Amino acid sequence: MAPLLLLLLVGAAAASRGDREPVYRECVAGCEQMNCTGARLRDFRAEQPLYMRLTGWACLDDCQYQCMWHTVSLYIKEGYPVPQFHGKWPFSRFLFFQEPASALASFLNCIANILMLRRYRSTVPSSCPMYHTCLAFSMISINAWFWSTIFHTKDTAITEKMDYFCASSVILHSIYLCCMRTLGLRYPSLANVFGAVLVLLFACHVSYLTLGSFDYSYNMMANVSLGMVNLVWWLAWCMRRRSHQPYLWKCVLVVVLLQSLALLELLDFPPFLWVLDAHALWHFSTIPLPFLFFSFLEDDSLYLLKMNSVVLKLD
Repeated sequence: MAPLLLLLLVGAAAASRGDREPVYRECVAGCEQMNCTGARLRDFRAEQPLYMRLTGWACLDDCQYQCMWHTVSLYIKEGYPVPQFHGKWPFSRFLFFQEPASALASFLNCIANILMLRRYRSTVPSSCPMYHTCLAFSMISINAWFWSTIFHTKDTAITEKMDYFCASSVILHSIYLCCMRTLGLRYPSLANVFGAVLVLLFACHVSYLTLGSFDYSYNMMANVSLGMVNLVWWLAWCMRRRSHQPYLWKCVLVVVLLQSLALLELLDFPPFLWVLDAHALWHFSTIPLPFLFFSFLEDDSLYLLKMNSVVLKLD
């Protein structure tokens, strides 16, 4: 559940003030013409580090990077605010990492989910009715943070779509997880039908955004709407059951923190030391949440086993 609202606030990588500047456009065009053709291109490829080549950094990317900083220096010299380029703040590249802080934070979120998956599997018997649904949610979350790491390492059309689509898959599966926990254990057929509807919805969502031009506004609205359904559903169930299951405070706290931490995105300031921006802070702040949410899932799974054992003894 940790990546829910956190992965919702996706912005458009449309043209920004910086890349609309004539000085930037002229710089990129001149650099590409001079360095990205013929013998100069061969020289660039020969001198380019292997790790840059393997991660997809091309000559044009290098031109855009150098011209971005040339434009930023002119803005600062003239006393103007630092502009964005292609929907992003200027970041100082580290090795092959385009946004080092966000990539590191995404990687740590991924590790946190892997650690909690291992703990869940070691402490919860597979006979628990929610076992496989929780495992699936964990794997989908790990996949989402993996693609978030890749996207912040190198922003391309493919990595961007994978980041957005995997974020949507986490939200939809969390809704399914909530449905299974609140209704599916009593009405498995209903949960199966609802799950099929969610799969169809996801397929339609991906198709719409893939077959035409990427509609950033629609993607944001769809994810925010689904995220609110998910959050309200979990919160309503926790509030109704809190007197019977004291550990539900963990789920409630995650829901509240998700809402609060998402506000970090609204700060949107130029990167501190050209590395740490609001988006990276947002990702760093979510690292503890998988530990709390999977602790809730562990407690709840053991509670279900205990209740099933009591019913069997009564029978």
